Amino acid sequence: MEYDIRGLEVSTSSKTAAQKLDLAVADYLDYGTNAGSLVKEALGEDADCALAQCYRGYLLMMLENRAVFPKIQEILDKFSEGGPDLNPRERLHVKALQGWVKGDLLNACLAWEQILEKYPLDLMALKLHHTMAFYTGRSNVLRSVVSGVLGEWDGNTPGYSNVQGMYAYALEECGDYEQAERWGREAAERNPEDLWAIHSVAHVMEMQGRTQEGTKWLDFSPEKWASKNMFKAHVWWHAALFNIAERDYHSAIQLFDNELSSINSDKYIDVSNQAALLKRLEIAGVDVGDRWDLLAEHSATRINDHILPFRDAHFCLALAAKGNFGVARKHIDSMAVFARSGEGWTAEATKTTLIPLCEAMLAYEAGEYAKACDLLWPIRNELAPIGGSLAQRDLFTQILIDAAVKSGRLATARNLLSERVARFPSSKPSWSQYARVLSDLGETQRAKRAATHSGA
Repeated sequence: MEYDIRGLEVSTSSKTAAQKLDLAVADYLDYGTNAGSLVKEALGEDADCALAQCYRGYLLMMLENRAVFPKIQEILDKFSEGGPDLNPRERLHVKALQGWVKGDLLNACLAWEQILEKYPLDLMALKLHHTMAFYTGRSNVLRSVVSGVLGEWDGNTPGYSNVQGMYAYALEECGDYEQAERWGREAAERNPEDLWAIHSVAHVMEMQGRTQEGTKWLDFSPEKWASKNMFKAHVWWHAALFNIAERDYHSAIQLFDNELSSINSDKYIDVSNQAALLKRLEIAGVDVGDRWDLLAEHSATRINDHILPFRDAHFCLALAAKGNFGVARKHIDSMAVFARSGEGWTAEATKTTLIPLCEAMLAYEAGEYAKACDLLWPIRNELAPIGGSLAQRDLFTQILIDAAVKSGRLATARNLLSERVARFPSSKPSWSQYARVLSDLGETQRAKRAATHSGA
């Protein structure tokens, strides 16, 4: 029996294997690129190390590709056949992996919560729970689980800054911006390598409309993050949102071309960040050229995956935005089959939320703006189950507003924009759009007052 860096038991006789797993967890939480190789090295020291096997399964799941599922099943089969000895914590990790691979994200999260109840210093369980709670859109769960273990951590515990960063993000998603920024800044100061903490502060600035501060906060050179994994593209995405809010579309396009697209490879195309950014630019009136082509081409290969509703939403968006309506329809049909035959959270969220959202996006991109309004309006405040952050899901509100304007439903647009400027009082583009809608409705004086906030 060995122990990890935080004193938790690891079922292995190899001290080196336990140390390799510590390094893998640290690399994973700091968004490095070596976690997988470090886990392999741990297995090289002890092929029967149960925690290393689980970590391998987790990292394979993070690839979000059904092609690796047989490898994950091989790992699970070893445990069911009376393979490596497991302590109680490791049994719960296996349970979590079993739920995750089935798409039963709620039960996977419950298994991680059971771990944290007895072993609050299990940093990998906390991070995985945080990630999957994020992808199920459950903000209060994010906050409660991190705060539930927070009292067991302090500045002397390895990985404390990572916990601070997670807590900062959870607070932000629950609207506690002041405390979120405080925790996030402290986390980033303790550990400048933690992109999650940096990104959590950027979220606060996004939600408060502090666009110029946000641009300065994310003023990093690409070389600074050269060793980071693909998550760095999401942080650059936030920088591009600040550019769009300031109407600096040229800088946003440059970030797309130079930073977001730079993480693309033969095996991975970053559809979610890139599609969301292109659509925001198009709504702002920017011609994005042929930049949809690669995203739609890759999305066409993923129409039967159904691993995360959040990913499916953006695959469908890319296909529809490119005009590949036939493939987008096949994608939605595949979702319907999956929703009927699948089990757990992913199948249920696909049925109740994802399919109506995708039908709305398909109508919108086909120019059927009234139909898009009819589909999006009833679910506009019920989109959390597809996952993602408030900032990410805001794209679908922007699509609804644009559809309302283009379909001549100006009263609907006025309602939505009134809500928007109340929520984002510093958003110049929103005030400008609000002023135009009020003017078209003949509300001249209100339009003039709104225009004073637009910076026009």
